[in-house]
Amino acid sequence: MSPAEPPPEALRQAFLTTAYGPPGARMRLCPERSRPPSWADRGQSWAIVTAWNPGACRAEHRANLHAHARLLTQVLAARLSPVAARNGTGEWTEEGLLIPGASLKQTLAWTRSFGQEAALWGVGARAALVWRTGRIERGWAVAVTEDPVTESAVAEDEG
Repeated sequence: MSPAEPPPEALRQAFLTTAYGPPGARMRLCPERSRPPSWADRGQSWAIVTAWNPGACRAEHRANLHAHARLLTQVLAARLSPVAARNGTGEWTEEGLLIPGASLKQTLAWTRSFGQEAALWGVGARAALVWRTGRIERGWAVAVTEDPVTESAVAEDEG
């Protein structure tokens, strides 16, 4: 997939419909601006990155934990202060990191280094899905309300 080439539509839709972020303050990338999660309302750059399930293929739990620990080590070595995050719901829930202060360059490097298809990067409520190829799809970080029973997430403007 070259930067100009779009990702497969099923993969793209999976990324665009997933909720990301710390439990209780998750977001979804939306085309319309609405209420952002509290952590995205500060005008600071941020990234949400995972090391789980490289290449969008399910990996063993132990391999995912090991990759996550390596990602955390790299983020801490960059002198950033990550917050535990969760991407997805149900069967495809993945541990990740919300990384305040991360640059776009760092986000793309971590995405590629850990074999991820994409990650999120933003400044304040303005957000983008950053594909490993360098392709960027812009949108807005919109807070979601989660159902604790089903773990499904709905953008708050979709109610």
